[in-house]
Amino acid sequence: MPELPEVEIVRRGLERVFARGPIARVEQRRHALRFAFPEGFAKRLAGRRVQSLRRRAKYLIADLDDQQALIMHLGMSGSFRVERAAEPSSLHHPLRVDRAHDHVVFHLDGGIRVIYNDPRRFGFMSLALRADLSSHPLFAGLGIEPLGPDMSAAALAAALSGRKAGLKSALLDQRTIAGLGNIYVCEALHRAKLSPLRAAGNLVAATGKPKPALVRLKAAIQEVLRDAIDAGGSSLRNHRQTDGSLGKFQHSFRVYGREGEACAAPGCRGRIVRIVQAGRSTFFCDACQK
Repeated sequence: MPELPEVEIVRRGLERVFARGPIARVEQRRHALRFAFPEGFAKRLAGRRVQSLRRRAKYLIADLDDQQALIMHLGMSGSFRVERAAEPSSLHHPLRVDRAHDHVVFHLDGGIRVIYNDPRRFGFMSLALRADLSSHPLFAGLGIEPLGPDMSAAALAAALSGRKAGLKSALLDQRTIAGLGNIYVCEALHRAKLSPLRAAGNLVAATGKPKPALVRLKAAIQEVLRDAIDAGGSSLRNHRQTDGSLGKFQHSFRVYGREGEACAAPGCRGRIVRIVQAGRSTFFCDACQK
């Protein structure tokens, strides 16, 4: 599933395109993806302008000029690509894609198409009033935005205080931090030299203040997310940038998918191990991550 960096990369690519003009029309080729489309979905979008395109956790939110918000989620295999009407390829890079899974097409001025492709159909699109988003079921329970202004060691301490769950499990809980997924939690924990099995509440002092390890973790989370965004995200299966190019951060993984390899931490002689937590693979160095 695309995680925060991949969704942010897609947001940046789409923002530039949607800024060019209004949505002329929308082709809705199915009645549902993961969920049914809202009633009159295509008609309600025709003629609308996208005033801004933002991200909350792993959601894309297009603020429209009629007080609506278009909510989009990529699911497991969703992707957007941008094409010119006269060219059966992406704007900059040739892209092999099964067009049978093109489910939504946004037609913009100038013959530009924004196409949503989703083989597994776990993604979805919905519409809501912008004024209601903070109380919307998709967003009301979300935790701290890790690259937002509210992210701090103190905020993390408040979210993790008293938590007996393992650190990795706590960080994957979207009510704690919004947008983190399996890959970047594994990578951040390695950079912070913290075991995924360590009790999350152990990083908070009895006074409620963050311990030095939590300050270190906060910095590692933000660092790995920014590094991934700078690299265009991680392309393991489905992630493509909107111009068709691949992300490159998978070449910089320190632990994810590296079971049995030597630890990349300077001076560490350990090797990367893999365990399974809640049905997901966890990769870490059991020598330097404590």
